[in-house]
Amino acid sequence: MSYQVLARKWRPRNFTELVGQSHVVQPLVNALDHGRLHHAFLFTGTRGVGKTTIARILAKSLNCETGVTSKPCGRCSACREVDEGRFIDLIEVDAASRTKVDDTRELLDNVQYAPSRGRYKVYLIDEVHMLSTHSFNALLKTLEEPPPHVKFLLATTDPQKLPVTVLSRCLQFNLKRLPLEQIAAQIQKILDAEGIAHDAGSIKLLARAADGSMRDGLSLLDQAIAYGGGQVNEPEVRAMLGTIDQNFIENILQGLEAGAVGGLLKVVSEATEFGLDYEAVLKDLLLSLHRIALAQADPALAGEEGERVLAHARAMSPQDVQLYYQIGVMGSRDLPYAPDPRSGLEIILLRMVAFRPAEAGEARSSIPAATPAPRTVTPTATAPQTTSPVTVTAKPAAVTPAAATVSQSPGAPETKWSEVVAQLGLTGLLRELASSTTLESYADGVMTLTLEESHAKILSKEREEELRKALEKYHGAPMRLKMNLGRPTAETPAKEKSRLQDERQQAAVQAIADDPNVRALQEKFNARVNLASIRPKV
Repeated sequence: MSYQVLARKWRPRNFTELVGQSHVVQPLVNALDHGRLHHAFLFTGTRGVGKTTIARILAKSLNCETGVTSKPCGRCSACREVDEGRFIDLIEVDAASRTKVDDTRELLDNVQYAPSRGRYKVYLIDEVHMLSTHSFNALLKTLEEPPPHVKFLLATTDPQKLPVTVLSRCLQFNLKRLPLEQIAAQIQKILDAEGIAHDAGSIKLLARAADGSMRDGLSLLDQAIAYGGGQVNEPEVRAMLGTIDQNFIENILQGLEAGAVGGLLKVVSEATEFGLDYEAVLKDLLLSLHRIALAQADPALAGEEGERVLAHARAMSPQDVQLYYQIGVMGSRDLPYAPDPRSGLEIILLRMVAFRPAEAGEARSSIPAATPAPRTVTPTATAPQTTSPVTVTAKPAAVTPAAATVSQSPGAPETKWSEVVAQLGLTGLLRELASSTTLESYADGVMTLTLEESHAKILSKEREEELRKALEKYHGAPMRLKMNLGRPTAETPAKEKSRLQDERQQAAVQAIADDPNVRALQEKFNARVNLASIRPKV
């Protein structure tokens, strides 16, 4: 007897054997049990999720010799013939190969005739979206007024291409991609039943590679059994799928945690020696970051590799993990445009380190865009370069010029004039007015301010009165305000703010110049820092 592939051998024969899709199965079971059957059903979903399998089970349920039932016996001639693909009243059509209107008309010419053996004549049209416009029109006429002995079961991976006139005449069921756990459980069940030696790691790899499709998962399982000589082991499956040894990903994660540029580049070099696919390395890294992010949200979500994942979750901040993931996703999109895959992966990892946010007390910097020196090729051909602010933590310098102080109330500690202005809650020109003054004196309920002559235009009786009321409210006592024009004897709040900003900017520039990660980028790629893009952390 010839070998039967696992996807066919283990195809579900009834609704109870079906893996997943309960949101589709339950309404079909209820309709069959209560005799409320529509004349047309549309099953949509990606490849290998069970569209035609459910349609065949439904055809069997409609024609089982025990009667219309949600639990076909599987033993009568009608059930066996449906399973074997030779039931005369189940007409299966591949619309991809029969798109012409003549084909459709020929198919529907016999709709009016009663079924030969079964209770219903069932038309199963796969990939129905491939029919031509004229074919849809021919089908539509039958869908509008179908004979009572006919049922239409339509399946498609692209329901958007179906005319709304057809959609409106069908009960629609959207089949979902199967979760990894359900695919892995079914693979485990099949391996146990077939008596094939295996390990847990290989099952997880196959289930992940199936990408939500049970049929793809079983096809890969067939391939893995052949590749492993009758056994299914993780090293052979990993080699067959071209997946990455987890040790490489572990080394990358450790390099990110330590901010070690050299270590990350060494891992890429080792990956090159082993002939690994750089895109696959990045994909596995993203999967690991996803698991770490879940564990940070809830340790119970760490999964099978709980201890390892939780260790990384503790070592990295949630902000860092989210940033790495986002950079990785954006980099995977741009990887095909890099001069070569290796340099593309290297620059993605370097970005993860360079853009990592500064921690408390740490003067860490990042490069927004490595601008190539003249006649130097840029290290990666990703999307057009944009200039983003560079974040550093810089300690504000002490205020050196003399600054007048004011007491808020008798016996209260003195406060700098710039701090008083900041606490007044002023806005617009009134804030600019107050920020351009210095406090000369405050005694006996009289406050004397000196306004820079260059700002005389913004002084008015109304603004002076508004400033007096704000100062009265701040001090909690009546007062008179005397405003002089001239050259302030001390630093105004506006000039103090400008000076502090300049000092923080200089500290930020110096922090970037001293950063070892920046130096590594400059040495390896001859990169230059875009000084205009540097912004100190507020």
